[in-house]
Amino acid sequence: MKVVALISGGKDSCYAMMKCIQYGHEIIALANLMPADDSVDELDSFMYQTVGHQIIVSYAECMGLPLFRRRIQGSTRHQTLNYKTTAGDEVEDMFILLSEVKRQIPSITAVSSGAIASDYQRLRVESVCSRLGLVSLAYLWKQDQSLLLQEMITNGILAITVKVAAIGLDPAKHLGKEIAFLNAHLHKLKDLYGINVCGEGGEYETLTLDCPLFVNARIVLDEFQTVLHSPGSIASVGVIHPLAFHLENKETAISLSNNDKATDSSLEKGSVFVVQGDHPQRNETCQSNAEMTNLAEVRDARIYISRTKKDNVFSICCWLQDSCKNSAGSHEDLAVVLKHIESQLAGYGFGWEHVLYIHLYIADMNEFAAVNETYVRFITQDKCPFGVPSRSTIELPLLQASLGRAYVEVLMANDNSKNVLHVQSISSWAPSCIGPYSQATLHKEILHMAGQLGLDPPSMTLCNGGPSAELEQALENSEAVANVFNCSISTSAIVFTIYCSTSTPLPERLQIQEKQDSFLKQTRLLQLDKGVKCKILDPIFLFVLVPDLPKRAFVEVKPILFVPEDAETAVTSVQNPSSFTVANYWGFQHAQWHDSCIQKCVVSGKICAIILSITENIVVKICSESLGINDEDVDHQNSVSKGHMERVSSFCVYLLDKVIMDNGFSWEDTMNLRIYFPTNSGIPLETLSLTFKNAMNELAEMDQRIQLGKEPIFNIVPVLGAGSSAAELIFAPRFYSITSSLARESPLRTHLDKGWLANFVGASMKQKVVTLASHGHMGARGPSTLVLRAKHMGQYNLTSNCKGQESLTLKNA
Repeated sequence: MKVVALISGGKDSCYAMMKCIQYGHEIIALANLMPADDSVDELDSFMYQTVGHQIIVSYAECMGLPLFRRRIQGSTRHQTLNYKTTAGDEVEDMFILLSEVKRQIPSITAVSSGAIASDYQRLRVESVCSRLGLVSLAYLWKQDQSLLLQEMITNGILAITVKVAAIGLDPAKHLGKEIAFLNAHLHKLKDLYGINVCGEGGEYETLTLDCPLFVNARIVLDEFQTVLHSPGSIASVGVIHPLAFHLENKETAISLSNNDKATDSSLEKGSVFVVQGDHPQRNETCQSNAEMTNLAEVRDARIYISRTKKDNVFSICCWLQDSCKNSAGSHEDLAVVLKHIESQLAGYGFGWEHVLYIHLYIADMNEFAAVNETYVRFITQDKCPFGVPSRSTIELPLLQASLGRAYVEVLMANDNSKNVLHVQSISSWAPSCIGPYSQATLHKEILHMAGQLGLDPPSMTLCNGGPSAELEQALENSEAVANVFNCSISTSAIVFTIYCSTSTPLPERLQIQEKQDSFLKQTRLLQLDKGVKCKILDPIFLFVLVPDLPKRAFVEVKPILFVPEDAETAVTSVQNPSSFTVANYWGFQHAQWHDSCIQKCVVSGKICAIILSITENIVVKICSESLGINDEDVDHQNSVSKGHMERVSSFCVYLLDKVIMDNGFSWEDTMNLRIYFPTNSGIPLETLSLTFKNAMNELAEMDQRIQLGKEPIFNIVPVLGAGSSAAELIFAPRFYSITSSLARESPLRTHLDKGWLANFVGASMKQKVVTLASHGHMGARGPSTLVLRAKHMGQYNLTSNCKGQESLTLKNA
């Protein structure tokens, strides 16, 4: 990409330019913001470094590039972390500056900045870039500062301190010193006082006098004055005011630009432009509400909705029935679906700002660009002032299941307590999320992470090496995101959903799981070697086979993590069930082999994760018991009649309900319930939906704890296969499974695939209870899958029919 570099004169912005070139970009212009008054060295700004601004004009000649400068007219008016366009704010000066650069040099597509750890600065640069249609490049973001400082020194950054403002940094001793000279002292101060060795906390600022990018000349500072602020204090502040400097030409003078002219706008290399004027006219167009409303009204009769009953965190799912006859494509179906969800949210008194997570399923990944254009019309930064929701986008066989071309599931919260990580800049840290979807959303101790591909972060291209390499990179990306929240996927993960594309060769599907296991084990050991004290969760895994993934990736990883507010939260594995009395619905009697179907992970009083695996042998046992015949007399290939489907479904509901009750959860806590089923299972979607609904109704009739509304609480997700291991993706036609996962404020998933597997995660706070049950249907060939999420905010007396009253206590013998 052709890049304009934001420069302050400091070491960071210069090294960021060097990294841009390293990753194949071309710096073709420079941009700088300076004080309105030349005599002023430093502004009271969290956004801009201005000390040494008198020398920045020489950068144009040193680098042989055009330099655009603007005097800062605004001040800090919008002080919250997430920036919103505000007249008179100093950020608008950057917008005006870069607007002019883009006008004069239309070929520019990206902006480089030296942000390392300041979300305040990064978010404002990203806001301006987003408004101008430019890509933000921040290759120093989240890099280890000790390593970064050494890299700068090793790679020829000659920078001196022009400001010091930290304990242990004396203006008389340390101003005007090279960073190479101060390196050891800065690390000593880090050990003593915890300072940032790159000065990210404002400890010091620098001015670059020479670097490899200065191809024509280096800067020599001849004379300067030391200006002291708060002298005599424990951390005196001092700045350098340059009085005289000159350029020292280098032997080989060239331009950084590949051409004699710096750009396609005929700007002379080394020229300096002062950008003046007010805010440029904004030319933004939006689709009218009337247009989108009409689009939704045309096909409202074929819109289907599911919604869980949870009050504080719940999910809404929307899809179209048989859209292929009239649809112009996935983007049109998505517009209808999103408009309908938006209407549903408004009916509950909510908006997009309350959405935590969005699962976006489309019928054709070739239409991803058009789909994304539709998506960004509905879900914008302005509509989500607390942060845009995280997202996972997957291609599914929707048309084969008559579910339209676009299918959307949103997870909602009725408050705005979420903590959103949204980094749009391309960096070496983790893949950027350019657009209205974030890397991760933390809500009530549950971290919902966006689907991660095996992208190399600085290049944003899929890594080489095939499926296993992509999985490892995706896990590394997930770990980088988790580290921002002071946790690790190796110790804090509740659920891993691993989507595998059909383009992945069969033998390599097994290697994916081996790579995943080894990566998590090694990462966990690294955490322990670092002395990290944390409780270790034993996560559950769901592998899903899908037609395609974004960027034609082989794999996509979607973790959900538990991030406790209290570091002392106990993590336990419950081995012995409690003595809750659970009714023997449908005549099932507990047997020892039932326990062999169950895996679970419990965070005491908060989360319960369960996997219920129903293998083909277990199906035979269920069906043979119901028929009163021996296992060997059951026809394995033809054992799944309609009656047997109902029987196996009832068994799954019974067993899950028992496990849920044993762990102190309730159906009212359901946040999300999904049924994944394979399109080759031979089970019509309508039959699956009706049978599951009937089983739910039967359970509700038998147990007054369960209250169902007119809308189903489950949604059906068609897949090509699913299971608790990668091996089941190879033998998908022969395995059924149900997976469900639930956590406090988090999803629970359930998945059916011929070895029926149920995976449940439940969560409660101070004995707040979550319940989950799943049931599914057996097909002759492929899997069906349920996914459920639940949470409850009240306490339960599980021996009564009361529910939701805070005054009730949980009885546990």
